[in-house]
Amino acid sequence: MKMSRVAVLLCGATLLFSSVALAGDSNKGTLKLNDQVVVDGKPVKPGNYTVEWDGSGPAVQIKLLRGKQTVATLPAHLTEQARTSSQDAYGTSTAPDGSKSLTAIYFSGKRLALQIDRNGGGPQPSAN
Repeated sequence: MKMSRVAVLLCGATLLFSSVALAGDSNKGTLKLNDQVVVDGKPVKPGNYTVEWDGSGPAVQIKLLRGKQTVATLPAHLTEQARTSSQDAYGTSTAPDGSKSLTAIYFSGKRLALQIDRNGGGPQPSAN
């Protein structure tokens, strides 16, 4: 009898901890920049980055990380796409001087996207 209670407790604890671990990864994604882009007014070099976001509802705060170093923090809107993205991707807009600004981030296997707010405004259209 005691052994079955211990087994049930262990199974319950395992399920609880696995669901917490999965929930922790839901606000995270990866981003591979192929070009230098401007993010939050600063040039960001090509490379692999981790994207984390905090916030409830559609308005979120993004942290762009390279390793453990925060490269940029900026506001965005979490949006739902019609279809799941087949790969990690990003959108940019090109300024008159030729520089590219990050406008959106799409995550592989997910229907959500992050639309970067420009100057604290609303979601921006994306173009690659």
